[in-house]
Amino acid sequence: MTMYGIKTCSSVGKAIKFMKDKDIAFDFVDYKKEKVDEAKIRDWLTKVDLALLFNAKGTKYRDLKLKELNLDDEGKILWMVKENYLIKRPVIEYDEGKVLVGYNEEQYADTF
Repeated sequence: MTMYGIKTCSSVGKAIKFMKDKDIAFDFVDYKKEKVDEAKIRDWLTKVDLALLFNAKGTKYRDLKLKELNLDDEGKILWMVKENYLIKRPVIEYDEGKVLVGYNEEQYADTF
């Protein structure tokens, strides 16, 4: 299992705590240290909806004034490649290719 995000994100912190409390082993990929590439993002998008993966509520989205650009789907994907902070966090890959986005304790309890 691999978790993607940034450790200073509150949702990522909750997900890490959940995994540790349940003794679930996982690898962590920190966007600050290791960029997620376009192929990985496009792979995730075969498993989850763009509206779920693209973080239009975060600080980075507002700072870049992306709402003003009226991005189409391809534009959103390219911005996520350029600025990984636009990817909703955390993203968890588990069970040979399944993907879970965000933190929801009930969903985590059902899944893990």
